[in-house]
Amino acid sequence: MPPLAALFAQKPFIRLWFARLAGTAASQMLMVAVGWQMYDLTASAWDLGLVGLYQFLPALLLSLLAGHVVDRFHRGRIVAACLALQAGVAGVLMMATVGHWSSRVLLLLLSVMLGTARAFQMPAQQALTPMLVPKPMLPRAMAFSSAGMQAAIIGGPALGGLLFAGGAVVVYGTSAALFVLGGTLVLRLRYDHVPLPQEPVSLRTLFAGVAFIWERKVILGAVSLDLFAVLLGGATALLPMYAKDILHVGPWGLGLLRSAPALGALLTSIVLTRWPLERKVGRTLLAAVALYGATTLVFGLSTSFGLSLAMLAVSGGADMVSVVVRQTLVQLETPDAMRGRVGAVNSVFIGASNQLGEFESGATAAALGPVGSVVLGGVGTLLIAAAWLKLFPALAERDRLTGTEP
Repeated sequence: MPPLAALFAQKPFIRLWFARLAGTAASQMLMVAVGWQMYDLTASAWDLGLVGLYQFLPALLLSLLAGHVVDRFHRGRIVAACLALQAGVAGVLMMATVGHWSSRVLLLLLSVMLGTARAFQMPAQQALTPMLVPKPMLPRAMAFSSAGMQAAIIGGPALGGLLFAGGAVVVYGTSAALFVLGGTLVLRLRYDHVPLPQEPVSLRTLFAGVAFIWERKVILGAVSLDLFAVLLGGATALLPMYAKDILHVGPWGLGLLRSAPALGALLTSIVLTRWPLERKVGRTLLAAVALYGATTLVFGLSTSFGLSLAMLAVSGGADMVSVVVRQTLVQLETPDAMRGRVGAVNSVFIGASNQLGEFESGATAAALGPVGSVVLGGVGTLLIAAAWLKLFPALAERDRLTGTEP
């Protein structure tokens, strides 16, 4: 059976895939509107960074509890509840816009609620996928899942930018509908849920995921490399500033800028679905992170809309290599009873690299300007890739995704 046909034969996996597609598109549309509204209200790079920070803090504070919950309860229902909460946030934003009571404080408060939902949603989603496909198909399934997410990340901001022509109300209403659709699909998901033996909550059980990653240096190197690379090199929070003040494009241009990394990631994930990485995965990962830093550096210096789009697209492709390698390593080497707690720790790393990275970008942009912030981040990412080559030799020497560490 052809590879894609074999994946589509896994009906529960495909249903989850469409649910993630809807939820991710809704989330991306929501963030386009929130970012534009915040910058329109305050014209502050610092406040753009705070939106990211306020989404990250709940993930940090709740990660250990979230992992424990995901390993003890029905993962599909957890994902559905999180999507329902995000639909509620979109509804509140829609009403606030109609009633003209949107404010900086409201946007930050709702950012906390979004972060709380994602603290539970991300590890639950990650832990579901290995339960829905045979183990030999997991690397291909992870690449295909990433392709779907990136398609949503492309379509979400682009559609959000276009819908913004009708006002933020239209964007928020569409986001709410997509969150509801995703939640409905997940609630209809059927898989063998075997409740694990109950054990008292203790520091040992809460920190089990941290200990598991710390003891496996290949996984530790992969997730920490992604953390620091995206933390330093990400420019997502500053895209409203680039769109408005440097490249001189409106909401439609912001939507395209936010979509460009996902376009590169989508193309890369399609390639990885058809031809999964088989050899020299460690060296490939480090090279991809170095490329991510280099393209971020060029983007930071660019004043051309076309060049900026191209650099963001290449950076997205490079980042996708890191995502697929990291996620596949984590899922293949983690027993099912631990996937929630390990996934929660991994989600903190992802959240730190994304939301905390947005705060870092906003804070450095407030001090150095947007160009200085992005250029500094690109240089920092290149240095991180070089340092990890020496600090984690087991990762650099890793040949295959499957198998044991060298």
